[in-house]
Amino acid sequence: MNTKEMKRLEEMQKLAEGRMGQKKAAKELGISSRQVKRLWKAYREKGAAGLVSQQRGKASHNRLSEQTEQAVVDLLHSRYADFGPTLAQEKLVEKDGLEISVSSVRKIMIEEELWKAKRARKVQAYQMRERRSCFGELVQIDGSPYDWFEGRAPACTLLVFIDDATGKLMQLLFVESESFFSYCRAAEGYFTRCGKPSAFYSDKHGIFRVNQPTTGSNDALTQFGRAMQELHVQIICANTPQAKGRVERANQTLQDRLPKELRLRAISDWEAGNAFLPEFIDDFNRHFAVQPKSSHDAHRPLSKSENLAQIFTWQESRILSKNLTLQFRKVVYQIQIQRPSYAMRKAPVTISLDAQENVTITYKGKSLPFTTFHKQSKQSDIVQSKHVDSMLKYLKPGTIPAPNHPWRNYPDKQNVPQGDILT
Repeated sequence: MNTKEMKRLEEMQKLAEGRMGQKKAAKELGISSRQVKRLWKAYREKGAAGLVSQQRGKASHNRLSEQTEQAVVDLLHSRYADFGPTLAQEKLVEKDGLEISVSSVRKIMIEEELWKAKRARKVQAYQMRERRSCFGELVQIDGSPYDWFEGRAPACTLLVFIDDATGKLMQLLFVESESFFSYCRAAEGYFTRCGKPSAFYSDKHGIFRVNQPTTGSNDALTQFGRAMQELHVQIICANTPQAKGRVERANQTLQDRLPKELRLRAISDWEAGNAFLPEFIDDFNRHFAVQPKSSHDAHRPLSKSENLAQIFTWQESRILSKNLTLQFRKVVYQIQIQRPSYAMRKAPVTISLDAQENVTITYKGKSLPFTTFHKQSKQSDIVQSKHVDSMLKYLKPGTIPAPNHPWRNYPDKQNVPQGDILT
């Protein structure tokens, strides 16, 4: 007998000795008087054996059938071998029509050695920051580099926008790397669909914050910061990754679930992946989104004067020289105007570069015609550590000189092998 049944036996003995009534026994046992009457009847007929559960040693009525269990085992080995129990249960229900609980899937996966029971982690106390009250009040953004297509396509970066109040994914986009234009593309799709949030919460990446300002420009803005200032969207930079834990945890969940979804749908390129992401966002939000404290939507619509195509360009200011020239990215541009050249000497202009590398020069809001006057020789570029891999992809290999090239006749080049590269 277990502890519960031993307790019942003690109460039945008190009833038999007349030291307690049925109502008091029901209160002591935490059951109804009718249940005490049934226990008392079983005790009088069979003694202590009548208080032992009749289901002990028998199979549960709610157990899985052998056919269902075997079907689950076959599917786990064939399709969901690297899935977690929760995601595997969702797919077994949605895709295969099997009614099974997460605990049953976990038990089967442990028995089949597809999953190892995890030891409970030690509880660590962190300073808690409550969710924002309104939807669209704060949106956390981050980029997650990962092999999303499991080798079927080049590794890339997933840009993630998640609402702080609800935990809803607002935007996902596969891009080559984190850059100004990639974040602009993601933000443009988000703003067009949902409107402008009150603020973005990001890390200290150089896209969002000037980490090494020059003397006298402590309040300088990055290009993305300038674009958000024009749209009246504040950028807040977190001091630590834990401070923006919502998007960091979302990245972990996405790295577990999204590659498996892409595999199940045989998606093997970025374009098809980006086309699938809206469907994935809707499914993700159904599972993980919560209701905000306030029903107010803090998103603001775009105004007619906010031209995203112009705002999301790389913009720099220049002063025209006496010859009406300016330099931008190692190229000298010559302004072509009909009026006398002295009228625009030392005039401040804005040069804009879009994602397709089309250049526009404007003066007081009007576009100026220009020609390319001179292209300077290539100089060393300053590249952030995150962008070294993508930068190396576009380096042109050196040329191999011909066997009769004059370079090989130089005294210090006599012993160079024929296949060496000329640098």
